[in-house]
Amino acid sequence: MQIKTNFFNKVKRFLEHILEEPVMISFLVLITLSMVVIGISIPLYFSETHDFLVNVLAEAHGMIFDIAVIGILIFWLNQVGQKKQRIRAYRDEIEDFRLWESEEAAFRTVGNIKRLNRHKIYGLDLVNCYLVRTNLNYVILKGANLNNANVSNSFLIQTNLEEARLNRTNFENSNLNQVNLKGAYASGANFRDAYLIKSNLFKAYLIKTDFNNAFLMESDLRGSNLTGANFDLANLYKADFRGAFGLTIEQFRNVKTLYLARFDIQFHKKLVKVYPELMGK
Repeated sequence: MQIKTNFFNKVKRFLEHILEEPVMISFLVLITLSMVVIGISIPLYFSETHDFLVNVLAEAHGMIFDIAVIGILIFWLNQVGQKKQRIRAYRDEIEDFRLWESEEAAFRTVGNIKRLNRHKIYGLDLVNCYLVRTNLNYVILKGANLNNANVSNSFLIQTNLEEARLNRTNFENSNLNQVNLKGAYASGANFRDAYLIKSNLFKAYLIKTDFNNAFLMESDLRGSNLTGANFDLANLYKADFRGAFGLTIEQFRNVKTLYLARFDIQFHKKLVKVYPELMGK
């Protein structure tokens, strides 16, 4: 009796294991059907029936067609569907963590941003997202909307924020060295104590943007709108302001240095006259 019970238990565990393996189930079904079909067809193999061979070849060609066209098409459609489902799930999770100010929310949101980047999706809606103390180095957020987002104390080295919306976004004490902010809309953004060395701010909208104590060495601010921007204690060594809009002499009164900074000719002459100590070493 005990032996019989053990045997049935082993059979049960074996069947449960098979049911958990779709590939194994498919293989067993193939073996079973093959044995049935071949068993029934054995007499025909030894006959000289021409029609049988013709039918076999016709079915073989039909099978190839099914695999090549229908199988591949279904597989492709399935992959596309799964990809869209994953993308929707990543977006939904970003939405779930919006306005949640916690370390978990920040890291989960950044993880979803990077996953969406792998699917070549960059123009994300990150309004009011909490991204404090995160690593966004080399991430592409071209055309993304980060209005009112908190990205302070974070790393954004060589991050692509071209034409992104960054109005009132907080980048305080973040590292944005070599960041691409070309054409970005960053009015009222907070870059206090931030590193923007060799950053690209070409034709960016920086109205009333706060660069207090920021490091803008060798940054490109050509053609940008700097109306009301705050440069107090900023390091502007070799920064390029040619063609910038809204600049006033008073904006540079309290900067750390303007050594080798580049301006339009007439504005440069005024700076040399009013703040000669800032233009030298």
